[in-house]
Amino acid sequence: MMKVFRTGFWMGIQKAVRCVVTRDRAQDTYVLTGKTSLKQHSSQRLALAMLLICSSPFSFAAGKPATDYLPVNSALNPDIPTPESVLGYDVGTWHVRHDQLVRYMQVLAESSDRISLEVTGYTHEQRPLLLLTITAPQNRDKLPQWQKAHVENVTQGTRAKDGAPLVLYMGYSVHGNEPSGANSSLLVAYYLAASNDARVTSLLSDNVVLLDPSFNPDGLSRFAQWANMHKGQVLSSDPEHREHNEGWPNGRTNHYWFDLNRDWLMLIHPESRARIKQFQKWRPHVLTDFHEMGTDSTYFFQPGVPSRKNPFTPEGNVRLTEALADSFIQAFDDQKNLYFSEEGFDDFYYGKGSTYPDAQGSIGILFEQASSRGHLQDSINGPVAFAQTIQNQFTMSLAVFDGALKNKAALTEYPRRFYNETQSLIKDDDIAAYVLHEPKDAWRLKQAKWVFEQHGIDFIVPENDVSADDKTFAAAHTLVVPLNQQKYRLIKSLFSTQQQFPDNTFYDVSNWNLPLAFDLGFSSLTARELKRVKRGEMHQNELPAVASDAYGYAFEWHHFTSPALLQALLSAGVDARIATTSFNAMTTQGERAFELGSIVVPAGVVQPENVGALIASASAKHQVPVYSITSGSTSVGSDLGSRSMVPARAPKVLVIGGEGTNPYQVGEIWHHLDTQIGMPVTLIEQERLGRITLADYSHIVFASGRYDLNDKQSNAISEWVKAGGTLIGQMSALSLFSKEKWLSVQVSDRNDVDRLFDESGLTYADRSALAAKKLIAGAVYIANIDVTHPLFYGFDEPYLHVFKTANTVVSSSQSPFNVPARYTRSPLVAGYSADVLAEKIAGSAAVVAQPMGRGRVIGFTDNPQFRGYWYGTSKLMSNALLLSEAIR
Repeated sequence: MMKVFRTGFWMGIQKAVRCVVTRDRAQDTYVLTGKTSLKQHSSQRLALAMLLICSSPFSFAAGKPATDYLPVNSALNPDIPTPESVLGYDVGTWHVRHDQLVRYMQVLAESSDRISLEVTGYTHEQRPLLLLTITAPQNRDKLPQWQKAHVENVTQGTRAKDGAPLVLYMGYSVHGNEPSGANSSLLVAYYLAASNDARVTSLLSDNVVLLDPSFNPDGLSRFAQWANMHKGQVLSSDPEHREHNEGWPNGRTNHYWFDLNRDWLMLIHPESRARIKQFQKWRPHVLTDFHEMGTDSTYFFQPGVPSRKNPFTPEGNVRLTEALADSFIQAFDDQKNLYFSEEGFDDFYYGKGSTYPDAQGSIGILFEQASSRGHLQDSINGPVAFAQTIQNQFTMSLAVFDGALKNKAALTEYPRRFYNETQSLIKDDDIAAYVLHEPKDAWRLKQAKWVFEQHGIDFIVPENDVSADDKTFAAAHTLVVPLNQQKYRLIKSLFSTQQQFPDNTFYDVSNWNLPLAFDLGFSSLTARELKRVKRGEMHQNELPAVASDAYGYAFEWHHFTSPALLQALLSAGVDARIATTSFNAMTTQGERAFELGSIVVPAGVVQPENVGALIASASAKHQVPVYSITSGSTSVGSDLGSRSMVPARAPKVLVIGGEGTNPYQVGEIWHHLDTQIGMPVTLIEQERLGRITLADYSHIVFASGRYDLNDKQSNAISEWVKAGGTLIGQMSALSLFSKEKWLSVQVSDRNDVDRLFDESGLTYADRSALAAKKLIAGAVYIANIDVTHPLFYGFDEPYLHVFKTANTVVSSSQSPFNVPARYTRSPLVAGYSADVLAEKIAGSAAVVAQPMGRGRVIGFTDNPQFRGYWYGTSKLMSNALLLSEAIR
């Protein structure tokens, strides 16, 4: 296959001609193949002139053999299969599918004694997640010993022995439509398996390379299908070509349309869980994260913006990153490639691949390549060819190896320095531990335990009750996280409520406090208080037996999995009722109080056969206690036959997606209902809304987005709500709801925000800083909530922490019956927001729910399902769907 020569001069050519320009590396000449002639020139300008002579349509050679990507005169083992010998085409000719990538890695592992291949997990779509362990054959038996010794050095702060190996974790393409990384992994694996060059043999002789070829197989395969299906024999470089403009949703995300590069902390998805397990197993010295960015960019590598690193990341991390970057600079200077660093990207959010390692004594490094978003695309820097993007990622991968070897002594010493500096921080901290507490819902506390376990964070299940802040926390519902451990910095970030920062520009969220996200009470302990905490055993919650001949059954709604239990019962045909008043009933366990929102299943109506056994099975599956009631008469509150027991209906949910809507939010709604509630949903693109029979659905959900409904569609939705439907919208969808008068609210726009900020005295150079102040990139706010409202059934406290990612202000003068949640007078709890924004949001509406005919319209100012882990608010969507019949 031919080697493509590219030059910016070609951007001036308006008339295409069929000529292929290739380079003979040995002779340093450029070859032009035309319809009738073959010419050779050593001058780039003469090569260009020959293009103009050719008379047929012009084309680029799309890919090239693996050896053309490798360093010149590489000594290669001929017994190691090249990528093209397995793929059937040269790397860069087509976008590699994940199954093809897997097959080649399997062939390499079978052919090379340097490589072992492990399947670490499977994606939602059951694609295997791979990890290649690459080292010299003689090291194979040493790997368990090396791994154990290195982890001990990291976790105990001991000095690494002379000659101790480096562990380098090479990770590629966490965003599926940033494929140059995953495609270059074919070349990296081949080069390490086949090369006998000194740089490779030296690297593998006493070090370990862990190669993760695709962080996001589902997204990679989705994008490969898109790019390949639009490739012609003559490549189109026009940015407007469909190949370069993916359909909705694009390949960036995983199966549920989540950004996996925001999931390194909370681990909602199997891809993240498998990856973190390997990270914690190996604790690599360096972890790389290869991405792509806009086509008109060049190439970025860290360090990023110096003022925008996380305060818990030590300066030593930055200095080492800078030292490694010397090799990146040298590699691209040698090739005359454009690049930039120390701008545009930050190291603040620990939930990303390039920053998660920084909290734990490793060096995370972000790389960003200008994307071809297909096979060839024009840019301000000339045509960006897919093969060249692969070449750049491969070149930078080798530069990582070179830089690591040059700085091996510093890298092997850094974990000990990190440990010692962390011990100094622990000693100076007035806080010795954090206490997590949740008295009624064991699931959310259990989920916190699980997250800690995945990250290797030690916690204590106390033997006795714990006292803190003049409160006593029952041991059975409490977790204690001591700070005197190697993960101190990660723990501090997970409990941070910081609101002021040296630089208020954030590439991602400014807070990710775990207890606030999980709606858990938390406090801090002093060293003296922590000494009184003794380790106990894990508490097992025993479920009450479910009687087969009960008068009825009841369970409370404060359990996180109660919605899943109700959905399972409704799907099985069970007739269930929503208690809109609290009551006391006699059960087989004695008299028991049931709060608002409890679910009652009366035996005296038509029920499925063996309803008691059905309920018992569902109770065990979802770990929600169900109590057997012995009489319909209650000692307090409504009897079981009261009209205040509102029938629950199995929802038939229509979720609006498609172009204009936010795929992340649509995916989060889908993920929540599918994986946490077990509820089937119908996803449609908004352009099909006019062809849908709305009467077939009980609920319609609008995520954030831009909507353009015609009068017929708007009227149809209005009539559907009046007939009894439930309409739900969140974030920017509330602008549509306000416009259509479905909700009586006023939604702020960009001009409203602009007017809050004084621009007098500012200069042109202040634009970016001012724009950053106007944003709420991700901060925690607190709202007062009405726990007697059906949307807030199951919530224990009269306040709720919500995650805000937009500066939208929703104003409403409606009665408190229709506005059950408003932000408090001082609403900012954690993360950054400009004072004037927080003041404007204070007292505004957080949740609105108003009747409309026999139906109701519900609006959420924020996103209740944020990234699938904001469990404190995700139950709001469950309530809006399963308890909506109680909103009247």
